[in-house]
Amino acid sequence: MPTLAIPPGISSSLPFVLDLAGTFVFALSGGMAGVKRKLDLFGVLVLSFAAANTGGITRDVIIGAIPPSALNDSRYLGVSLLAGIITFWFPSAVRQRWNPVLVFDAAGLALFAVSGANKALLYGLNPVMATLLGMVTGIGGGMARDILLTEIPTVLRAELYAVAALLGAATVVIAHVLQLPSEAAALAGAALCFGLRVLAMKYNWHLPLARNGRTS
Repeated sequence: MPTLAIPPGISSSLPFVLDLAGTFVFALSGGMAGVKRKLDLFGVLVLSFAAANTGGITRDVIIGAIPPSALNDSRYLGVSLLAGIITFWFPSAVRQRWNPVLVFDAAGLALFAVSGANKALLYGLNPVMATLLGMVTGIGGGMARDILLTEIPTVLRAELYAVAALLGAATVVIAHVLQLPSEAAALAGAALCFGLRVLAMKYNWHLPLARNGRTS
């Protein structure tokens, strides 16, 4: 098996740490969405796993990291099921003043955006494609969660969702190009993505919306 060459300035353990953190918070968002819809335990766990791992699986398939980490490492399944069990049995413990699904979704979006960009760079993708793959990694879990619940995916209707992921991923990639410390760049990118997403939810910032052409 060929040895993967790690670009200078990127820690090989960083994508894994970010992946597990993103997996846990996205699983919480999936679990809370299931609890809100009054699904049974199995339904909540399925939703937790889908929300937590779809983005990472999509990323790994695209870059050729086969089998995907989420299917090859039992820790991803364990983290997903743990988060699902927590939300099923102790939903009040994870409820916040804001909609917990959206808050955990914002955290997962941020962590997966920087994780996806980092791993794409590890596998030799160019800066533009690494940025785009970071965005795809971030939005994949939320899309899977919403589709399973027969809702329009958040990325298609919410305030600065994909844009926030894109900026978070771009922060990591730009830092890599400039040979800046990868750990600091990952933290900065995740903070930028999460902060922008939360502010967009609070102040209703969004891109221009489509009009149906009718006149009143």
